[in-house]
Amino acid sequence: MAEIRGVLTAMVTPFDADGAIDLDAARRLARQLIDGGSHGLVVSGTTGESPTLSDDEKVRLLDAVLDEVGDRATVIAGTGSNDTAHTVGLTRKARDVGAHAVLVVTPYYNKPNEAGLRGHFAAASEAAGETPIVLYNIPSRCVINLGPELLGDLAATHDNIVAVKQANNDELGPIDGLQILAGNDDVFARTLGFGGAGGILVASNVAPRRLRDLYDAAATGDDTGAAELDQQLKPLYRAMSVAPPAVSVKAALELLGVVSAHVRLPMAPASEDEREAIRRALTEQGLLTSGAGNLA
Repeated sequence: MAEIRGVLTAMVTPFDADGAIDLDAARRLARQLIDGGSHGLVVSGTTGESPTLSDDEKVRLLDAVLDEVGDRATVIAGTGSNDTAHTVGLTRKARDVGAHAVLVVTPYYNKPNEAGLRGHFAAASEAAGETPIVLYNIPSRCVINLGPELLGDLAATHDNIVAVKQANNDELGPIDGLQILAGNDDVFARTLGFGGAGGILVASNVAPRRLRDLYDAAATGDDTGAAELDQQLKPLYRAMSVAPPAVSVKAALELLGVVSAHVRLPMAPASEDEREAIRRALTEQGLLTSGAGNLA
């Protein structure tokens, strides 16, 4: 099974001026993120604007990123939805293309009960086969919370459910049988502190080396160094949320000369005030001095 740990960047999906996926830009970005220090990438996640990508686009994006960096990084495909049949179909496609793991979010909006949740994840597990599954618990978006007991039981029941992206900060902690990945950038250091495996992160789109340094400090027992780096990065974490994360990150990447800021509705481009807040954070972090087209 793939090693699911470290700095796993929730990669944005570059679009051209007409709104089509720019696969060449995606390849370049994937390469820069791995060269910059990311251990792996999540494609077609929420930061990748997955709700507005077709299944065909998700498969083509996955295939391109695997071809570009799949021999030296973990590539995780977002395949979850609130429709079990759709989740099963997309999980099978990602498995067949060669995804190293899949990310399956809690079904949102239709609010299934526990029996429905168990059935949903059982179906996803069967569809994934030997491909590892990362569950995604984010009650702020899905309404439903996957509590630690249920998460642990799902891992005990299904061998290929190996990790959770935990975006419920109130329940962040170890769970027997699961690797814990920070689901929010601001708890990455906290997650590493209790022995968590890493994080699926947003800010590492623009500062992969900084987040890798934080991970490396924690991994070598330098808790003080990790805490100092985390404190330094907090303004950047906040800047990546001045607009929806996909919008904020793309604005930052455009300011850095890496990819364009084009997004798909219902996402709208960052306002001038938002771009200025992002520019200010990048400047204060010393990122805009790294040179156009570079990631620090």
